[in-house]
Amino acid sequence: MSGIPAPERFRAEARAWLTSVARPRPADSAWGTGDDSVAVFENWSEDEEREHTERIRSWERTRFDHGWGALSWPEEFGGRGLPASYEQLYREEEAAFDVPRRTEIFPVTQQLVAPAVRIWGTLEQRERWIRPMLRADQLACQLFSETEAGSDLAAVRTRAIRDGDHWVLSGHKVWTSGAQAASWGVAVCRTDPEARKHAGITVFMVPMAAPGVTIRPIRQMTGGTSFNEVYLDDVVVPDADRLGPAGEGWRVTLTVLAAERLDSGSLGLANADRAVELARHLSRPLTGSERDRVADLYVRTLVQRLIGLRVTAALVAGREPGAEASVGKLYATETMRRTTDLALQLLGPRLVADTGEWGAFAWTEHLLGAPGYSIAGGTDEIQRTILSERVLGLPKEPSP
Repeated sequence: MSGIPAPERFRAEARAWLTSVARPRPADSAWGTGDDSVAVFENWSEDEEREHTERIRSWERTRFDHGWGALSWPEEFGGRGLPASYEQLYREEEAAFDVPRRTEIFPVTQQLVAPAVRIWGTLEQRERWIRPMLRADQLACQLFSETEAGSDLAAVRTRAIRDGDHWVLSGHKVWTSGAQAASWGVAVCRTDPEARKHAGITVFMVPMAAPGVTIRPIRQMTGGTSFNEVYLDDVVVPDADRLGPAGEGWRVTLTVLAAERLDSGSLGLANADRAVELARHLSRPLTGSERDRVADLYVRTLVQRLIGLRVTAALVAGREPGAEASVGKLYATETMRRTTDLALQLLGPRLVADTGEWGAFAWTEHLLGAPGYSIAGGTDEIQRTILSERVLGLPKEPSP
């Protein structure tokens, strides 16, 4: 389809296509039936994660091949060059159909890594990686966090030593989502230990099946193993898989981090929407304070979607997003906190006692998982520091 269709026409076309390939979700009857999961981090085994990943991958390929994936990307990458807001219009239509719910590795690949490759990759890298990532033929995880570095990503200790046309990577990464299902890992490594902290860093695309890569799941308090440790023991990576200039990896990393904060455009929204629906279907009248909280949460979801669209537009245009991405990340974690508060107020002890009631005890998964996002993707404290220094112009924190 050429040109930019009017929003209503676009929605009608999306609805017609979805009707031809998927079953509509029941309207009112959907509440109280089916899956009531609001888990922030899934509790799947490795086999279950792979099975779900393949189902989602199949759906992503179907969307892409029929022109409904990568909507805001240029045609050269298989997209349609539509405004970023049309991604949200499509998602709203898709929500009415019984299609697989995307797990974290898919937005990481398509909304974090692919845009970074577009900005920093060579022509050969863009041709090699972007389209397969947008189609979900190849999936990517982030090899960023390290136990020694904490929230200070510039303090990474994983080393990459050049050996001719190759690099040898050695180190340990942690809290990696999707490592078991990923084809590639985006690894932040120190290549010049003598350089100042934010210099001497280089980013590599590491094949997760390469010799020397070991993945170990981490057991969470929810019982699941969504995260992993990844050990890199003398992993050999060709220089052709280096992303961006050697020693300039901090700028590449900031692009991915900004894109990660971009994903706050959707972070926690499904559960916030579900909490509003919970209030609508409660078996008793809402109190005044409960009505206020429901209204507050509903308005927050609208604002959060708008913040996400602003950053999406910057990335799709090939620009490095600004500090507005940090605003989005902070806003999203607060939305998740308020979602928890509303569910607690509405359900009370029914949230923590498993009576078998649909849509009640399931909220325990949200309650336990949501605090993790005040750390993941850059802590709330880091986001506030970025905003205070780069937006408000306040004095920088003193260096030790």
